Amino acid sequence: MKAVEISQPGGPEVLVLVDRPVPEPKAGEVLIKVSAAGINRPDVFQRKGNYAAPPGVSDLPGLEVVGEIVSGDAAAGGLAIGDKVCALVAGGGYAEYCVAPAQQCLPVPNGLSDVEAAGLPETYYTVWSNVFDRGRLSAGESLLVHGGASGIGTTAIQLARAMGHEVYATVGSDERVRAVEDLGATLGINYRTQDYVEEVKKVTGGKGVDVVLDMVAGEYINRNISCLADDGRIVIIALLGGAKATIDCNHVLRRRLTITGSTLRPRPVAFKAEITQALKQHVWPLLEAGKIRPIVHTTFPLAQACDAHAMMEAGEQIGKIILTV
Repeated sequence: MKAVEISQPGGPEVLVLVDRPVPEPKAGEVLIKVSAAGINRPDVFQRKGNYAAPPGVSDLPGLEVVGEIVSGDAAAGGLAIGDKVCALVAGGGYAEYCVAPAQQCLPVPNGLSDVEAAGLPETYYTVWSNVFDRGRLSAGESLLVHGGASGIGTTAIQLARAMGHEVYATVGSDERVRAVEDLGATLGINYRTQDYVEEVKKVTGGKGVDVVLDMVAGEYINRNISCLADDGRIVIIALLGGAKATIDCNHVLRRRLTITGSTLRPRPVAFKAEITQALKQHVWPLLEAGKIRPIVHTTFPLAQACDAHAMMEAGEQIGKIILTV
């Protein structure tokens, strides 16, 4: 099969198209003939040498795919050979064939193309696990999303809004402000020209938000604390602004705040299988009804994965970048 491997740690140019053996599924796994694969920020970290694949996982980048099950233990996920699925994987997605745990496969929602479905797993698993499970976003509560124009951001905005929550989002341009508001955000905030703490306080009448989905961390942590409501929660999913912060714990004590976070890739299949079932029950009906949708910015052929990574690092996209196979 053709696959894209990381020849050495470095820039986008280190992604090269190579020939690899077709992987063989183990018990509980299926082999998917890939038609499209999503690109995610962790792929960039892995390419740079900062995010190694977990033990026993393919060294190829790629955390989500869509395609046809051609062999393996499909019954382990309540599926069958020949089914069209999208799947969350821990690696190996940038290839013509990819192995996936059957319990991390979901049917392609009715009405969605393969390209659109390729942008579902990584973002929807991440948002569901962190906003609704770990962040406990509940009825009547509000959400602040950093990186609102990213794949994670556009997913979190739509999903929270579809479930009746007020959503605020930070983005890096006025064009993106319009884009996130078109997706349902109550307010888009251009962090380059506006103070998001002041804007959140203003729009919430001084109360603040209940949950912050934070992919920045670093100096954002104290600012996030400043715009949290009492009993509010910050959920960290990435460290684009740095891993270290100095915080005023007095606010945490007095206002009963929670600072938490998680990574998805190293979690066991059983944990991800629970998210699979939650998505199938709560989210897939929204996708099939057209109430939410994956936002695809553009596509690149598999052989041009380096160009796709260059675009992601330039921060040009609104939504997902997809590789077509």
